Amino acid sequence: MSDLHEDLRDDVRMLGESLGRTISSDLGPEFLERVEYIRQLAKAGRNEEEPEHLQLLEAIGQLHEDEVLPIARAFTQFLNLANIAEEHHRVRRRLDNASAQDAPDEFQDLLTHLREQGISANQVVETLKTLDIRKQRPTPVDEAKWGFAVLENSLWSAVPRFLRRLDNELRASLGQGLPLDCCPVRFSSWMGGDRDGNPNVTAEVTKEVLLLARWEALDLYIRSVDELRGELSMFRATAEMKALVGEVDEPYRTLLGSLKHDLLISREGIESQLDGFQPEAELPINTPEQLLAPLQLCHRSLIESGMASIAAGKLEDLIRRVACFGLTMVRLDIRQNADRHAAVLDELTGFYGLGRYSQWSEADKQAFLLRELASRRPLLPRHWQPTAEVQEVLDTCRVVAEADPKALGSYVISMASQPSDVLSVILLLREQGIRHNLRVVPLFETLDDLDNARACIEA
Repeated sequence: MSDLHEDLRDDVRMLGESLGRTISSDLGPEFLERVEYIRQLAKAGRNEEEPEHLQLLEAIGQLHEDEVLPIARAFTQFLNLANIAEEHHRVRRRLDNASAQDAPDEFQDLLTHLREQGISANQVVETLKTLDIRKQRPTPVDEAKWGFAVLENSLWSAVPRFLRRLDNELRASLGQGLPLDCCPVRFSSWMGGDRDGNPNVTAEVTKEVLLLARWEALDLYIRSVDELRGELSMFRATAEMKALVGEVDEPYRTLLGSLKHDLLISREGIESQLDGFQPEAELPINTPEQLLAPLQLCHRSLIESGMASIAAGKLEDLIRRVACFGLTMVRLDIRQNADRHAAVLDELTGFYGLGRYSQWSEADKQAFLLRELASRRPLLPRHWQPTAEVQEVLDTCRVVAEADPKALGSYVISMASQPSDVLSVILLLREQGIRHNLRVVPLFETLDDLDNARACIEA
């Protein structure tokens, strides 16, 4: 028991020293000495049978009015840290007690329960022999959610750690660090976007996965901002910060509280879209820049107010997360077979009485596609009713065209062989309203196509 109490004392001492270093860095060593002097007087007075408080009251009375609040906060933070140490101590004791006893075997408890229910050993074994994977195949949306779980439970923490280490190495070796809004690491995913040979990946699935990615990003940012608010309770701030939030006691918490409110409203808007409703107004947080702006303001204010060590903690980690994950978490790659695009053009040229596109020569295909790309009139006729398969391709192109450009990686064309395979995708995307450049990537898969790949790319 004495060892456990000694562990608790060590934890409190370690946390107290850490708090002292923070106070000294923020308000100077002389202020820390004043805090320690008052603490020692309070401690001595508590241990006396007839405590004399006059000296303590005199020390407190000599404080300048600007020092009263920081002194109070210093003791409040020490008490908070002591409570954390005690909570950690209770968990440690509980774990030590649990390890000293034989932990119950849950599997053995299950077998005992089955036996008590009258189920024979043969029944249990035969049932285990017939068990296999889940009864229903996971949907593409399920796969995408699993991918987001990996991001949340692994990469969300790993990315800022890696970037912090990279920044430190750059500063040590080159004398120049990595800008906070720069991230050389990006993540892409095919889950919910690869429809090649998978009829379950539809335009609606892709749209849902893109919305789920935004919801996941907003949800993680809400938690991170809330955690950051718990740390930034200081009152010293720049004129730039005060001009935005006013003369408040906790300017950083005030600004981050407003940011959290906007994030919550934005998450609710995404939830409404997932339920099939269109938002009545533009979401408050619709771009990474809208999320970064208040975080960067907090960062500038902390540094200019002499609290660079605090700025370099969770705040910089969050800014680097925004630089890496943005509001879309990953860039979704779209993949479709070249034949599906040709089928769209087959029906179109048939409707216009031009014959079957797929039977044309490559030169005629390219000439047609280039003419249509240069034309100012729409390609798709107003009263045309395509087949369900063709409509699905067009719907996919519309979802891609309407998506946030930062949410997309590449449009991959499987079984590509000729320049017309690329031109057809560009034409269909343009017809669905795309207004930005998207990487269209031909995937050469057969030996003949690989041999012809160089000439195709050059053309």
